[in-house]
Amino acid sequence: MKIAISTTDNRDQMRAYDAVTPLFGAAPDALLQGFALLPEVEVHVIVCARKRMLSPAKVAPNVFYHCLVVPKLGWMRTLFQGCIRAVRKKLQEIQPEIVHGQGTEGHQALSAVYSGFPNVMTIHGNMRLIAKLEQPPPLSYNWIAARLEGFAIPRSQGVICITRHTQQAVEALAKRTWIVPNAVDASFFDVHTQPEAESRPRILCVGHVRRLKNQNGLIRALDPLARERNFELVFLGAAGEGSAYTAEFLRLVGERPWCSHGGFANRSQLQAQLANAAVLVLPTFEDNCPMVVLEAMAAGVPVVAAKVGGLPDLIEDGKTGFFCDPYDAASMRAGVERALTNRTATLEMATFARQRARERFHPKVVAQRHIEIYREVLENGPMRRTSNLRD
Repeated sequence: MKIAISTTDNRDQMRAYDAVTPLFGAAPDALLQGFALLPEVEVHVIVCARKRMLSPAKVAPNVFYHCLVVPKLGWMRTLFQGCIRAVRKKLQEIQPEIVHGQGTEGHQALSAVYSGFPNVMTIHGNMRLIAKLEQPPPLSYNWIAARLEGFAIPRSQGVICITRHTQQAVEALAKRTWIVPNAVDASFFDVHTQPEAESRPRILCVGHVRRLKNQNGLIRALDPLARERNFELVFLGAAGEGSAYTAEFLRLVGERPWCSHGGFANRSQLQAQLANAAVLVLPTFEDNCPMVVLEAMAAGVPVVAAKVGGLPDLIEDGKTGFFCDPYDAASMRAGVERALTNRTATLEMATFARQRARERFHPKVVAQRHIEIYREVLENGPMRRTSNLRD
């Protein structure tokens, strides 16, 4: 089977045009790892960039890489017309059997929809739901992305939903839906955790600093606990300048000796942090299938997460993690205290979570599920039907 995947190379967003290795993002990269383990498929990864980047012809023996340079005018200001046309032209050369648009944050889903080939799309961040929660101003990036997502969904031959949360949000518009969680980079299964080596338990919170992720609420929630217990709260994630929320976050962290901000962490840095973490906390107000939860589970790190969005699809409360209410400080505090108090039971839970992660989120498992979906689309055509591939 010949597959084309329209995705992003984050080197373009980071303006790291001289970097050699493509940066697809955690979820697409893990999926490609899985495809690389299936030699019967031929995969062509297509990305658009504003400048030419150093690029390998292949990222795996059966995974080809194509970087298309699109002028500035072809991006958001023209609703990605330049990207869509460049991808379509390249696909005419490749002649894939199916095109998969990875994400609705940019042109990817639209490029698949207008490819001229059978297609599916995956929604990673629910742009319509995020816009509803954050109320972005008209014509802002998130405002436009939310509307483009709503435009692309009914025009695709099917939507791969990484959680039931997304399926419920799109099933009224989509021709077909499937539920398949993200894959997690296989190297996270090799992380050897040693949290007891730390004299102070390390609580890890990972995510870009923004109101949606609720870092400030977590800090305030843990203030009473910090007066009773000795622990360290480490935040990882970019903190953009100019935001009142970010300024408040930096002030709160600076006033508390038990808090620190490590900034953006790459894959190896995150793995090093997870190896020494007692617990991962995710206090977000909205999330679909946060990669850091899958990565923590694969690494055997206990997880305390908000019971919102797609997280109930990933965690079984008390079996593979703990839930909390991100709008209730006492609930967040109780979840963290629960994870820190009974360490033997919590670590046994994390061991079970690692096993479940291997069964559900390993790259080969997830890639095989995608192949089943592609075959279904090719065999059945553009009929309206909903089906699930779940455990």
